[in-house]
Amino acid sequence: MGVTSRYQQAWEGFWGEAPPEAGAVLWDSEPALTAGRHLALFEPYLTAPGLPLVDLGCGNGTQTRFLADRFPRVLGVDLSAAAVARARAGDPAGQAEFRQLDAAERSELEQLHAELGDVNVYMRGVLHQCEPADRQPLLHGIAALVGERGRAFAVELAEAAGPVLRGLAEGAGGPPPKLAPVFAHGIAPGEVADADVAAFVREAGLTVFANGELPLLTTERAADGSRIELPSRWLVAGRS
Repeated sequence: MGVTSRYQQAWEGFWGEAPPEAGAVLWDSEPALTAGRHLALFEPYLTAPGLPLVDLGCGNGTQTRFLADRFPRVLGVDLSAAAVARARAGDPAGQAEFRQLDAAERSELEQLHAELGDVNVYMRGVLHQCEPADRQPLLHGIAALVGERGRAFAVELAEAAGPVLRGLAEGAGGPPPKLAPVFAHGIAPGEVADADVAAFVREAGLTVFANGELPLLTTERAADGSRIELPSRWLVAGRS
């Protein structure tokens, strides 16, 4: 069972209309402040760093290209064909590979595992954007991807991010410019309980090796010029 056609169309619309400039999308933060910080948490738990790395939910590929400088083979996958087209256009040197894939369709991730073997997975802010019915299938697919040797790093908005986002959306001037398109396309972040993330992971047969909290930086600024940060939680998981 994959995602609904409505949800896929929402993402196609978002990426089809998103400005092409770096940092124009709310979560398109500089890699050194995003994947770079996550990688410092992830790398100590990689038992096989030479495995391919899959950036699941790669969007326009900003973080994927950063990761491609640090792993021998990096593949960015995304539900949206428009996002994949953006990612390829932004990577003329071919640092990474990109392809469209429905990560909620377990068979697609199983096929990818058949092609690549065990992989390490990087996933940023995908689970909370999923339809509720897609969340557990997504984790089952990730478990199939990592196999016996791979590890998965996931960072998701914490419950505490909900009030922050609602406060921004309900401000006197309406949502900030970079947040408004997210709501306009019907892909406003869903709320996943903090405890549920680890529960999805365990139900998929994976063990959580480490977890913690880390602010997720956005590209939007508050009225005082400070960068808007969203509370997030991260974890590293794999087979025991």
